[in-house]
Formats: sequence, structure tokens, C-alpha cells
Amino acid sequence: MSKLDKNNDGNTKTDDSKIDGDPSIENNDSVGDESTENAIAAYRKIREDAIVELTEKDIAAIDKECKIIADRETITRDTPHTPTEIINEKGLIVTGPPTLTRFEKARIMGARALQLSLGAPVFITIPKNTISSLEIAMEELNQRLLPVVIKRSLPNGDYQNIPISNFE
Repeated sequence: MSKLDKNNDGNTKTDDSKIDGDPSIENNDSVGDESTENAIAAYRKIREDAIVELTEKDIAAIDKECKIIADRETITRDTPHTPTEIINEKGLIVTGPPTLTRFEKARIMGARALQLSLGAPVFITIPKNTISSLEIAMEELNQRLLPVVIKRSLPNGDYQNIPISNFE
């Protein structure tokens, strides 16, 4: 742990340079051993408190359980995961529902309406009763004529790029 120093103005600051040279933190293994010992002590206390009268048989059983816990392999660092694209040869949607969500629709229509209002070319013939760029964007979305790809991500970082024409 780093030590705290007080400045003349009373503010507290951390001195990060002392973290590297601190002999109390040698490596992650010592921290893991200490937490395992704390967990075993807490487990032993809970088990002993649950039994009204401890017998030698109960103590032996608790000791055996604590030894099993101590012998377990402790994972201190998780292996890194590199996000990869989920590819389906048949063009099926694997990530999420097979239809556009209301959030995806709103995002697409809003972005397309902005493009149209700034002078982007229209992909459909404009109906006579159309009064806003949002209505044109909605019609383009309904006809699936937009060159848009939806990227759906999973919590682990994997993702699937889905063309808008693949949605129902």
C-alpha cells in the first residue's frame, strides 16, 4: 500500500513511487495466500458456531473441509479474451433477436433523417404526401434499402455484424 503524505496546505496526496519499493507487497501469490487463509478462518468460524457442542469428530470433519479449501487452485488473474466476430455462413442472426429492436430502428431512422436533411441522395421514390425527412427514412428502412450494418455485441466483447437486409 502507498503511504499518505500531508502537504503544508493540509491536503493529502499519495506517493505512488513507494508502491514499487514496498517490501510488504512482493507478488500476487502472497496476497492470494492471505485471502485464502482469511476465507478458511471465516469458514471454520461459521462451521464451529453452527454446532452447539463440538466433538472430536466434528473438529476432524471441519479440519478436513478446511484442508480441501486450502488445497484448491486459486485463480488470481483471468486469461485475456480478444473480441472476435461471430460469423454465420447461412446469414442467420445469432446475437440477439432476429428483428430490429426499437432502439436500433430509432438510431437508424434518426441518422438517416439527418443525412437526408443535409442533402444526401434518396434511395426510394418520394411519396407525394411526405412532409419530413423522417418519413422518408422510415420508408427506406421499411423497404430495407439502406446500406446499414448493425453491430451487436456480447458482454465478453464478441460481436456480429448484421446487414439490415438480413432482418425480418
